[in-house]
Amino acid sequence: MLFNNFGRLTTIATVSVVVLGTQLAALAQVTLSGAGATFPQPLYERYIREMRKSHPDIKVNYQSIGSGGGVKQTISGTVDFGASDAAMTDAEMAKVKGGVLLIPTAGGAVSVAYNLPGVKGLKLSNAVLSGIFTGKITTWNDPQIVKDNKSATLPSSAIKPIVRADGSGTAFIFTNHMSAVSPEFKSAVGASKEPKWSSGFLKGKGNPGVASLIKQTPGGIGFVEYEFALKNGLSSASVQNGSKQYVAPNLKSANLALADVQFPANFRAFDVNSKQGYPIVGLTWLLIPKAQKSPAKAAAIKTMVKWMLTSGQQFNDDLNFTSIPSGVAQRAIQAVETGVK
Repeated sequence: MLFNNFGRLTTIATVSVVVLGTQLAALAQVTLSGAGATFPQPLYERYIREMRKSHPDIKVNYQSIGSGGGVKQTISGTVDFGASDAAMTDAEMAKVKGGVLLIPTAGGAVSVAYNLPGVKGLKLSNAVLSGIFTGKITTWNDPQIVKDNKSATLPSSAIKPIVRADGSGTAFIFTNHMSAVSPEFKSAVGASKEPKWSSGFLKGKGNPGVASLIKQTPGGIGFVEYEFALKNGLSSASVQNGSKQYVAPNLKSANLALADVQFPANFRAFDVNSKQGYPIVGLTWLLIPKAQKSPAKAAAIKTMVKWMLTSGQQFNDDLNFTSIPSGVAQRAIQAVETGVK
């Protein structure tokens, strides 16, 4: 009887230790919540999955709600970090309690994707792109389009522009470029995360929504992050760069365009019309509040940023994103190490 009671007590003690160990492990795990841009969504999903292998104590939940939403949630403090393809303005940054850091993680091309069965290698000049997205060029056999695509059989059907329904960094990259190359576009639409498009345009939520709409809309044309165009089997147009050369989007042409970008102290850099490579390119940033909710979250944020800008960069090429130069990455890591509390 004594033996049995002793054995039973031993079992209870063992179970208690196991339960306590499990509770301590749960307490040691930190969960970070983030939200924002859909442009880097495939990359961030990969980052989170791969980082978990070497840092199982850090769980990251990321919601791709659009850059506008990422900025708003960063300002309101409802997330531990935001994400945007449109760098926050000084006014937006000033609204973040305790301050905020903009940390570049990748760059990439924004494709002008279209749905014209049988038409490959479409070329669209700056004037034509402006005409389409200001609503002035309305049919596919418009003389201005035919002029640069003489070998293609272009239909007389209507052009159906498809744009973003949400506040979007991808929209900012596209409109920022278009405003640089077309005074007409700059006057009519301008550079913005939430441009004032023609009332007749179709709208999709996020890069996935726009890509899906283009795919199911004959005559459709819109702008999406290059990886979304590839995943959905969409054709992408060649557009004019700063040297008036027609260039198609791909990783190599995006790298060429972003090669000469200079990053200032706040890492807020833009490339609106490169003379080499594919010209509609942009960067994407993490929006890191300096004042985190706890020391544990601050430490997890530092670990996450360091991993993304070192080990994580190897995955950028796999998903057709450009990498951040190592010197810039080290500066960004140091900014987070010293600035986040």
